Order: sequence, then structure tokens, then C-alpha cells
Amino acid sequence: MKAYLSTVIPLTILLNILAQGAMEAPVPVLYFQRSGGGLRRRKRDWVIPEINVAENHKGPYPLKISQIRSNQDKLKKIFYSITGPGADQPPTNLFTVDRDSGSLFVTQQLDREEQAKYTFKAYAVAKGSGAAEEPMDIVAYVIDQNDNKPIFVQDIFLGEVAETSPKNFDVIQVVAKDLDEENSYNSDLRYRILSQEPKLPSNNLFVINPVTGFIRVNAGGLDREKYPKYTLEVQAADMGGNGLTGVAKVILTVTDSNDNAPAFTQSSVSALVAENKADVQIMKMMVTDGDEPHSPAWNAKFKIISGDPEGLFSVKTGPNKQEGILSTAKGLDFEKNNKHTLLVAVENEVPFALPLPTATATVVVKVEDVNEAPIFDPLEKLVSKREDLAVDSDVVQYTASDPDTACNQNVTYRIIRDPAGWLEVDKTTGLIKVKNAMDRESTFVKDDKYTALIGAYDNDEVPATGTGTLVIQLEDVNDNAPIIEERTIRVCNKESTPHLLSVTDKDGPGYGSPYSVSLQGTSKSKWTARMNDLKTGIILNLATELDSGQYTVVLSVSDRQGLEQDSTVQATVCDCTGAEVQCIYCVATGTDLHLILRILGGFLLLLSKLLVFLLLLIERRGVKKEPVMRDTAVSHNVVYYNEEGGGGDDQDYDLGVLHHGLDNRPEVFHNDYQPRPEPDGVAWASSQDAPWTPPW
Repeated sequence: MKAYLSTVIPLTILLNILAQGAMEAPVPVLYFQRSGGGLRRRKRDWVIPEINVAENHKGPYPLKISQIRSNQDKLKKIFYSITGPGADQPPTNLFTVDRDSGSLFVTQQLDREEQAKYTFKAYAVAKGSGAAEEPMDIVAYVIDQNDNKPIFVQDIFLGEVAETSPKNFDVIQVVAKDLDEENSYNSDLRYRILSQEPKLPSNNLFVINPVTGFIRVNAGGLDREKYPKYTLEVQAADMGGNGLTGVAKVILTVTDSNDNAPAFTQSSVSALVAENKADVQIMKMMVTDGDEPHSPAWNAKFKIISGDPEGLFSVKTGPNKQEGILSTAKGLDFEKNNKHTLLVAVENEVPFALPLPTATATVVVKVEDVNEAPIFDPLEKLVSKREDLAVDSDVVQYTASDPDTACNQNVTYRIIRDPAGWLEVDKTTGLIKVKNAMDRESTFVKDDKYTALIGAYDNDEVPATGTGTLVIQLEDVNDNAPIIEERTIRVCNKESTPHLLSVTDKDGPGYGSPYSVSLQGTSKSKWTARMNDLKTGIILNLATELDSGQYTVVLSVSDRQGLEQDSTVQATVCDCTGAEVQCIYCVATGTDLHLILRILGGFLLLLSKLLVFLLLLIERRGVKKEPVMRDTAVSHNVVYYNEEGGGGDDQDYDLGVLHHGLDNRPEVFHNDYQPRPEPDGVAWASSQDAPWTPPW
């Protein structure tokens, strides 16, 4: 036997230790694998020895379960030991080995549900010479015993069964678990019903599938009104129904079935509703139902089944689930239809359990006539007109119709909103005309469109008002000459740098660039002006070196269609060179001269009034004086351009004349004023031709 075991490579020794076995009962002997010499090939792999130990063995303990032997125990003194879980690792000392004999023991009862197997190593060491054998793996399997009864996953199972449920209808499934070895006889469960309460109308209303645990209806007779609840006691037994048992309760509630159709309390009703009002509640339709209150079989739902092809009405279930609320989905039109006959049906949230008739009610809705506002057609009218359309010209006739055709009311018109005040409307005909000149470039025009709001009124006791929107698409005309944006520049009088002046035109693209420019008057000899390459800007520069001072440059700018306008640019010429303009001093001309003249004129006026007051005071005192001013005539102050210097000391200047002259021409700006030479070569003083220093 020993020689046989030592030569067979696959070794599996199974040991079943019965509870009645004696301590001296023979046990299997486990030999260490013999090492082969040289390069001898093994025919098959070594099989780890297995030991089967029954759980819950009654002992006595320690209980011998196997014998470990070395192949060299006849030649040497061998010492045996084991290591691993259950030996020298937790749970420690569960398995032990006799150091001298190699007997393997278990020291206490095993529980398969705690741990199903233990794996450890066995060692054989020769006295004085070290290891005698290679370590051997040993697996100890714990054999299951039927020591666990079935346990239901719930103590009480709750379910529902409809009173009209047919036979073999699955109601609920009960489930039990067994901790013994899975798929073994010890965990093979079977189910059965132990009792039923109440036992009416029969004691076998329900049956259970012994393998799956499904409970199903076994007979008719369920009646919620008589027996609303059943309690079943069910059992699960292992070992195919012959072993340990566990019990649980199943409580089944008999639910109501929809075996009663809802019915209207009134089968025919009528109501009155004003026209043109949507989402208005018309009425509530009440119903009754014999099923369980507030259950899906009792809750009502409504629908309109005829009489509403245009979807003018809606019906929904009220909060108490036993009323239908009828409302208008859209505004009704008295003139189109003054009476609607609807057929409304009622059902439950769940289908009928039995064939039942559907209840209906007839609803007659009468429409009440109200005064409606006139309606413009279209609500927004678009017309296209030239912006220079003459005053009192027709724009469009924009009319509205009164929906109350039976009343024969008159419609009148007026303008409700006309931001620029350009329009007027005929009260009777709705004809809209131009009241004031229109302008496409006005701030009231957006995207070339001018919008006005027109009102239409009927002649009811309480007039109703309808509105329409008139949109006028203004067609552009060339009514704006181009202008120069930059009105002031500063240049050096030597090697001056050209200035680019921007040109804009309020008119549309068809009347704008390319622009053209020309210098006017004496500006031609002192300045040069030309358009840039894009014909959208003016390049202005000095033509000759000028004395430092203020100059007014007059330029005539025209658009692509030749509409032109003079524009002035106030140029400050400084005594410097190149692009960096530095003015050391400036001569007071232009705007500064105008301001000085006004101040001096005001001062002289005040002085003259003071003198008049003094003269009157002297006359009242009877003192006769020579008049202060013998000649009241105003002498003209002229400047001869061909005069050289002088003139300031021998001329009597009346500044009030200059002041009075400019005040009488408010349309002439100081930097737009152009002198016109007189035939005798004399001209009024101006800042256009050369710097002008006041004679004082």
C-alpha cells in the first residue's frame, strides 16, 4: 500500500467522519510527494490531498482526522508540523498535528456556514539534517449537515387581489432562504398553505406553487364588500418538504373592481356664456359611482364626444373626482353661432371590469352678445411712399369693420399715436393724408419705416375701440446736401501736412458718395482741396505760406447727383513747420472777435444809457449844457484792403453797428459768413482773406 501511494502522482483521499465514529477508527494516511531523480518527466500534475470533515461532529475532541507520513520515516527520525489558517493563523489551533507521529487532529466542532474549507501546509523535517520532504498542501472540506431551517425573507407578506380576478391569476410570491449548502438536499425547499382566514366562501380560494412560492387564485367568489381581507399561513420545508420548516403570514386585500359605471345626476343641462372670452368656466356636471370612493374605479374622467368640431370647449375633472368642469377653450362668436349643443361622456380612470354602458349628458351653451371693437384688416398695414410726398396728399385708406353686424353701428377714426405729427385721418372714411412734411432722415423713422397707430370706434353707448398699425416705408429722395464733419483744423504755415475731412450725407446710398469738392472765393488761392481715392473724404492743405492767424475756408461739396452746399472750415494757421503744430500766439478773430464785439457793444449801450440819464437829470435841474453828441448819424466803418497798416487812430468806429448787423442775420454763423466785394474795392471786415486785427 505504501509503495503504491508513493508512486501515484495524483492523490486525493476523502474522509467522511461520521458522528458515531470511534476515536480509534482508521483514518487515511497522507504521504508526501516523492521527488523524482534527474530529468525524469512526470506523467501528470500532483493533486492536492483533500479531507472531508463533517460539521457539528460530537467528538470527543481532539478528533483524529488523518495521518501524515514521510517516505523516509523508516530511515530517519521525522518531525511533523502544519502552518496556515486554522493552524498557526486565525482561527488558530483549530487543526493540530502530533510532532512525532504526524497524526492530524481537529480540536473542536466545525460550522460550514462560518467557513466551508481550510487550506494549510504540512512539513516533514529529519532530525539533524533539515527538510526531509517538500511541503505538502492539504485542503479540509467541511461537510454540510441539515442544521438550518428555512427562513422567509419577510415575516408578513402584503398583497392585493381584485375581486374579479380569474382563476389561476398570480397574486403574490413568497420567498424563503436556507443557509445550508446551496443546491443540496439540505436546502431544497417546498411551500404549502397551512391555513386561510376567513374560510369563506370556500377554504381553498388560494393555492401555492410548492417550488416557486407563487400564490394564485384557485376559485371564484371574491367579494370586497363581504370579505375585504384574507390572511394565509404559509410554510417552507427543506429536504424536499420533509425536513426543517419555517412559517410566514400573507395578508391579501381584496380590491374593488370597476363593475359600476359612473352616471350623471342630470342628463340634460344648459348655460349662458358671453362671447369672446376664453378659459371661462361654464358649469360643473356632477356624477355618482357605486365603486370604492377615491379609487381608480370611482374617479371619473370626462370628454366631449360631439358638438365641438372647432375645439371651442374643454372639460376636465374637478378636485373631488366626481365632477366635470366645462369651460371655453377659445372665445365664442355670437355672430357666427349663438348656440352650441355638446354631448359629454364620463368614464373611470381604469377600464370597466364588465361590459357596462357609458353615461352621457347633453349640454346646451347659449352665447351672449357683447359689443365688440371694430377690427382693422389687416391689423398692420404697410405702404410705401416718397419722403417728399406733398402735404395734403393721400397716403392710404385704412378702414375697420364692426363685428356686431346685427347692430348696424357706425365706425369713426382718429389717430392715436403719430410721433412726428405728420399724418391726419378722415373721421368718417379712414383716409389718411400728409399733414406735415415727412422726412426719412428723422429720428422718428427706424429702418426707413415710420409707424403710426390708428383707432376705430363704434357708436355704442359704451364705445369699443379697435386699433390698427400703419407702417409707412419712406422712399429716399435727394433732399440733403453733403456736409463736412470737421469744422476746425490747425496747420503749420511751412511744409504743412494735409488734413482729411470726413464728408457725410443723411440721404441713402443712392444719393451719397462719390462726392466732389471745390474751393470758393479767395480760398482758392490760399488752399488746395481734392477728394480722396474713395471719394468719401476731402484732403485739404495750404497752397502757399500764410501768416499765422485764423482763416475761414469755404468749400462747396456736392453728392453724386450734384446737390451741393457750401461748408466752412475754421483753420488756425500757426508759425511752425511740418506735422507738429505749435501755436505761439493767436490773433483774436472769428469767434473771439464776435464775442469781444458783443461785450464792447453791451458796454457802450450801458454807457449811452447812463449818459442819457445824466442829461435828463441836468435838464430837470435847469442847467443848459451843450449836447454830448451833435451828429446822431452812424458812420460806416470800412477797411481798405490796399491800405498799408494804420487806420486805427483816425477812424471813429461804432461797434454797435457791427453788433446790430449780425443780430439781424441769425441764420449767418460767424465762420460761415462770406464777404462780397463792393464795386469800389471796399469790403466789410472778414476773417476769410487774411488775419484781421481790430483797429483798437
